Amino acid sequence: MPVLWLIFIVSEITDLLDGMAARKRNEVSDFGKLFDPFADTLMQITCFLCFVKSGIFPALLFLLVIYREFCILFVRNLMLKKGVALGARLGGKIKTVTYIIAGCAALLTVSLQRLTPSLVSDEFSSRFLPFFKTGALVIFIISVVISLISFFDYLSVYRKAAKSTP
Repeated sequence: MPVLWLIFIVSEITDLLDGMAARKRNEVSDFGKLFDPFADTLMQITCFLCFVKSGIFPALLFLLVIYREFCILFVRNLMLKKGVALGARLGGKIKTVTYIIAGCAALLTVSLQRLTPSLVSDEFSSRFLPFFKTGALVIFIISVVISLISFFDYLSVYRKAAKSTP
């Protein structure tokens, strides 16, 4: 478990620092605009798949996340054909933050489930673990809704670009 926490936290912190450094140095590139969100999403989807397997997140919501991300890739490719590298928008950044919060909540829940037999009493587990699991699920549902809203924002940007270019 500690290794999972370390990987999750280090990947999110390095992503944040990388973005801050690129903006500060004015080194934002078209490649970075496309690759950074792709790498973030790949890591988050991998975590979410583990949480689906652990029974924390339902597969149906996970599929919505997957479909949204594939659709965003498609929209970004369409924008590239128009000569525009569509980077992360505010809605996408908010989505990422909610994905991170959902991931932390699920990771905490899984950690508590696995630690229950050795470190936490059965009473704690039976009384409080359902709250952690429900909390993680609610946060995940919110993140899925936000991700779908942000998808429609990206789609509207594409529609405007499609109308303005021949």
